[in-house]
Amino acid sequence: MGSNKANENLRAGAIDFGSTAGTPALLARANGTPLKTVDVYSQPEWSSLVVAKGSKLDSVEDLKGKKVAVTKGTDPYFCLLQALQTEGLDASDITVVNLQHPDGKTALERGQVDAWAGLDPYLSQSQIDNGSKLIYCNLDFNSYGFLNVSEKFLDAHPDLVQVVVDSYEKARAWIEKNPQAAEKILADTAKIEPAVAAQQLTERTRLDISPVPGAAQTKVLERIAPLLVSEHLVADAKDVGQALDTLYAPQFARKAAAS
Repeated sequence: MGSNKANENLRAGAIDFGSTAGTPALLARANGTPLKTVDVYSQPEWSSLVVAKGSKLDSVEDLKGKKVAVTKGTDPYFCLLQALQTEGLDASDITVVNLQHPDGKTALERGQVDAWAGLDPYLSQSQIDNGSKLIYCNLDFNSYGFLNVSEKFLDAHPDLVQVVVDSYEKARAWIEKNPQAAEKILADTAKIEPAVAAQQLTERTRLDISPVPGAAQTKVLERIAPLLVSEHLVADAKDVGQALDTLYAPQFARKAAAS
């Protein structure tokens, strides 16, 4: 499930907690979803631009006039927009094909699009199984992994929020100490190849970070915030600023880290 779906379910009350990238969390709050970020569980390099095996496209500049699959409202979408900016381009210079992550992978491999702003594990699967070629990646263009909770649940059950955050932090510490076992669990539960799980966890995910949401995440989100406005994904820049000012509830991760 992508970040956009997690936020939809959180907004609808179908779930109380949702794991997303940082940018979709900010976007959701700016558009009125009453959520708070209570933990930062990773810094993944989970978004990249890829083309199919044998493609003659080699750079972001080559994407001008091409069809690019991406899931709007998720980190790959905002990574794509930032990548385009590096070449003086924007979304109007390409044809954005809005597809969920696994469908974007399929569209690329079937030749229905020229490129795909991908997300792991689908990205690693496409590279390992089908020879898809990575043409652009920038860790700084990826927002962190956020654990979000509805404000209603947080206000009613702060003790349970702490339990969940503690569990996330115990799991993160265990993965750092037991990477091979973690890779096997990921491969088994996600039904992906061990090589895909290994690439996702060991090559594209940083776990040695502070779990407390704060300055590091704000730095990334402040750079992305203007894109939310220019893409008309929020009504006003003030909405983004207010959302960022009130997004974090760091006390839970701070307590978990201290213990």
